[in-house]
Amino acid sequence: MADVVFLDGQVVTVDGSSRIAEAVAVAGNRIVAVGTNQEVEALIGGHTRVIRLQGKSLLPGFIDSHLHITIFGANKLGVDCKAPGMDTLDDLFQALQEKAAQTPKGEWVRASGFNESKIAEGRFPTRWELDEISREHPIFVMRTCAHHSIVNSRALELAGYDERTADPAGGRLDRDERGRLNGLLVETAHMQMFEVAGYNEAELIQALSLASADFAAAGITSVHDAGGYGPHNIRAMQKAVQAGQVKVRIYAMAAALNRCEDVVRKMLDAGIVTGLGDERFRIGPAKVFTDGASSVPTMAMRQPYTSNPDDCGILYFSQEELNAILGEAHEQGFQITAHAQGDKAIEMMLNCIEAALEKHPRQNHRHRIEHAGVAMPDLVERMKRLGVIPIPNPPFFYEFGEGYIKNIGERVNHMFPARDYFNEGIIAAGGSDSPVTDFNPLLGIHTAVNRKSRAGVEVGANQRISVMEAIKLYTWNGAYASFEEELKGSIETGKLADLVVLDGRILDVPIEKIKDLRVEQTMIDGEIVYERQ
Repeated sequence: MADVVFLDGQVVTVDGSSRIAEAVAVAGNRIVAVGTNQEVEALIGGHTRVIRLQGKSLLPGFIDSHLHITIFGANKLGVDCKAPGMDTLDDLFQALQEKAAQTPKGEWVRASGFNESKIAEGRFPTRWELDEISREHPIFVMRTCAHHSIVNSRALELAGYDERTADPAGGRLDRDERGRLNGLLVETAHMQMFEVAGYNEAELIQALSLASADFAAAGITSVHDAGGYGPHNIRAMQKAVQAGQVKVRIYAMAAALNRCEDVVRKMLDAGIVTGLGDERFRIGPAKVFTDGASSVPTMAMRQPYTSNPDDCGILYFSQEELNAILGEAHEQGFQITAHAQGDKAIEMMLNCIEAALEKHPRQNHRHRIEHAGVAMPDLVERMKRLGVIPIPNPPFFYEFGEGYIKNIGERVNHMFPARDYFNEGIIAAGGSDSPVTDFNPLLGIHTAVNRKSRAGVEVGANQRISVMEAIKLYTWNGAYASFEEELKGSIETGKLADLVVLDGRILDVPIEKIKDLRVEQTMIDGEIVYERQ
């Protein structure tokens, strides 16, 4: 007999034939039946909970294949620059002032999600403006892309930055017209500050618990964590999962925002490779950063930006350096991946994968490229030939679409090219890159289908995909990207009972309304962990 049955629904199975069923039965942590109401009703016993869907959609639990769970949760401990009413620099300063008043002197005051293009003044704050809030607290304001930050003088002191400090490779300490540090830190200069402004393990576990609750409420049952605060970030995730404070399943990349290659090195030296762990927490690919962000923009491009003919972005590694660190990881058995947004960075990662496979051939490697932002047709062809899994971020268009048109022009027609991936038989998996953008998978599905910004501007409409394809991007494809498609990602007998109930019929609502659907229930491992009140 089943523990839980779902009846009278639009059950979007995402199985090999994209079957639509009526009902599902769950026993323990597994799906035990998928079919008609009559077939599933036969499994109802005295203790069975019966959930009548009344025609609403039941889907496999959503899999976000690229986000930063610890960073998202940690950001909830500070000032949220995306909160309603955060429209001017004065609004930011007031929120920082209030946070400083609640924070013991000498401890960090942090903010996240800042976007100068969304602020009335259209600029970053300065070091000196932040000094007016406090010189006793180090203040750290992270841009929404998580590749830039603005800090006060005390933070600069703690990081060892002053006017004599040279720009680090792949980054910049911004300066005013007199050569003084103005507090803006770009790329690797920011990444180093990000580590200095980090959290202790107890804070990280608290952050993970907050993030898990928010993700479950959005129907997310599994995440691929793309790195955060270094090796202790992985330890905190594992402890939080073991303690039951994190319900979502985690596929943890060996990665960090700062000195990512050092984390990969430590994992290699420890003999750890992809796959170590269990269904709740598993080690994923070895990951490094190759270039900058798409929204600033600092991603590495083969041709200059439309908005700046003198700029082609930033690279973190040379081809030889990239081949060395990830080539060794491949040799030792890791799935490998890299943050690569611009077409130049994607090309370098494909070169790296090709060289690694030539030297040490391996079937079913499932090497990935995180973001794979501007994936021109020649790069898509190479992905197909090499068996690479790209991880596009559809919700980026919703938040940053107009900026992409401004910065790369017609190349937006090849940005996160989901249509090309499906046409070529490439298995791509969707991710939000939260906290960079909204983690809501329904917004990701909506934007993959509509390819429009928040303001309704079309961004590469030629790359639109169907609703069913977009659902697959956030379910089965995500499971495949972590070698777990036999465990989850579709509603089939024997698979883990990770399910999500919506408040409507996702296959029937007008496509421009997909983002307005809401999650009513989320089940992880056979347990209903979220119910909408």
